Amino acid sequence: MIDNPDSSRRKPTPLGGEAGLEEARLRQQAIGVKLRHLFDEVVNEPVPDEFLAILRSADDKANGDKGGE
Repeated sequence: MIDNPDSSRRKPTPLGGEAGLEEARLRQQAIGVKLRHLFDEVVNEPVPDEFLAILRSADDKANGDKGGE
């Protein structure tokens, strides 16, 4: 059997206990912080020129179709 030193630090908490709820809240908060950071990085990335060209082309076609009605 392999002993894991980290496993001895954790004390089991009863389900629904205050310590268990607080631990779950802290985990959710940490996940939320990391997700917000990741989202902010993605939002701040520049849009590739090729994608902008596709969007412009789609806009031009849509505007051209509307003018023919």
